[in-house]
Amino acid sequence: MSDYLRPITKENPYKLCFVCLGNICRSPTAEGIFIHKVKEAGLELYFYIDSSGTGAYHIGERANSKSQSTANAHGVHLPSIARRFEYQDLEEFDLILAMDSSNYRNILHMDKAEKYSSKVKLMREFDPEPGDKEVPDPYYGGLQGFENVFQVLDRSCTNLLNILKEHIK
Repeated sequence: MSDYLRPITKENPYKLCFVCLGNICRSPTAEGIFIHKVKEAGLELYFYIDSSGTGAYHIGERANSKSQSTANAHGVHLPSIARRFEYQDLEEFDLILAMDSSNYRNILHMDKAEKYSSKVKLMREFDPEPGDKEVPDPYYGGLQGFENVFQVLDRSCTNLLNILKEHIK
């Protein structure tokens, strides 16, 4: 069993945090998709799902309007309010999913004692088509960039949930 995997029960839900830079595009989209998939599977009591950003640029803001419209077109709601990733998140969450290598490094940099590195992963480690393992930042792009990010995250979340479901007791 990998370090980030453990038995998942209603009494001890599995805690995931999706992380990008500003917490308004990629990570809230991943959070919304994962919540949607968990609800569809009837597993809400087994998971605690959140998102955050390594930067403090958009604290308190809702997801970017293009992220929201793309997700809504797929029947997915993005409930996230942007917040900054903090050290205590390393302790709190079972799995921390960075959207790209820059955010991955920023998260690991917070873990000076290297106690939590085994639970920090790149999101696209769970993508059956991982490419360069980076979820591209669609912030400055057009709607197609947001659709591409949605598709990458949808595949990754599906695979991730399938892996985690095997550990529900």
